[in-house]
Amino acid sequence: MRRREFIGLVGSAAAAWPLSARAQQPLRRLGVLLGLAENNREAQAWFAALRDELAKLGWTEGRNIEIKFRASGDVEMLKRLAKELVALQPDLILTGTTPAGAAMLQQTRTIPIVFVLVADPVGSGFIATLSHPGGNATGFTPIVSSLGGKWVELLKEIAPRMTRVTASFNPPTATWAEDYLSAFKAAAAALNMEAIIAPVADMDELSHVIKQAAEQNSGLVVIPDTFAQGHRAEITDLAARYRVPAIYWSRSYTELGGLISYGPYIVEEYRRAASYVDRILKGEKPSNLPVQAPVKYEFTINLKAARALGLDVPLVLQQRADEMIE
Repeated sequence: MRRREFIGLVGSAAAAWPLSARAQQPLRRLGVLLGLAENNREAQAWFAALRDELAKLGWTEGRNIEIKFRASGDVEMLKRLAKELVALQPDLILTGTTPAGAAMLQQTRTIPIVFVLVADPVGSGFIATLSHPGGNATGFTPIVSSLGGKWVELLKEIAPRMTRVTASFNPPTATWAEDYLSAFKAAAAALNMEAIIAPVADMDELSHVIKQAAEQNSGLVVIPDTFAQGHRAEITDLAARYRVPAIYWSRSYTELGGLISYGPYIVEEYRRAASYVDRILKGEKPSNLPVQAPVKYEFTINLKAARALGLDVPLVLQQRADEMIE
């Protein structure tokens, strides 16, 4: 099991910018806007990882950097918070999640922005290209199309008797879904399973999809999108109720009782983002820094969920897991 240290938010993250520098070095100002509720455990872990890595790079709060932290899971509130941060005239802004990045870019096209967890930065209009972003933004994207196939393979390993596999997503908040679906279909075909594509508009439709998956001996792949992230508890509860083996992109689902998850190690992405913050504050332009894909992935298994589904988790799968939740 991984030991996780929790670092609470300190007062300096919520305080107003100082009127004057308190040290000989000029203070640089960093705004942070995350697309999750401020008291959300993930948001706090992400912010803590960012602050910790910045400190390792020589950025000490109160000496040479001041950080203004804001977070919300509400899109309209994100827009207000983005406007508030821009008014403070920071030297750089870091955003986490696509809605937070979009809210910030609506407010400024001049202040440098480092984004994390933006699924389709080109399609969303954040940047020109991944290799040459142009403009004032660059960052890190979690989209790796091959994951669509990896999810199918892992699900088949843990639930070998399933004959179909369903990919569910919410089109308005998953415009990138097609990036995953080609690999998803190819992996299903290679494993002699029927691939079912199930776009959903709301939780009523998703509930129907999960119920149908149970009736059809189908596993479930939950494609990453803002809709699913906001309904994690409901989705994992439905999968458990209808006894559907499901795989998710983030360990936040397995923490809530989901069966397995495999995807980018999000905390690591925030640590990597600190390096871009460092480089930009030292004079590099975001337009010249390529958008990067994940380099580290996280695989978690919820053994309690597996037992409830009557699944015996293969030893080889347990050995490959980064964490097994009891």
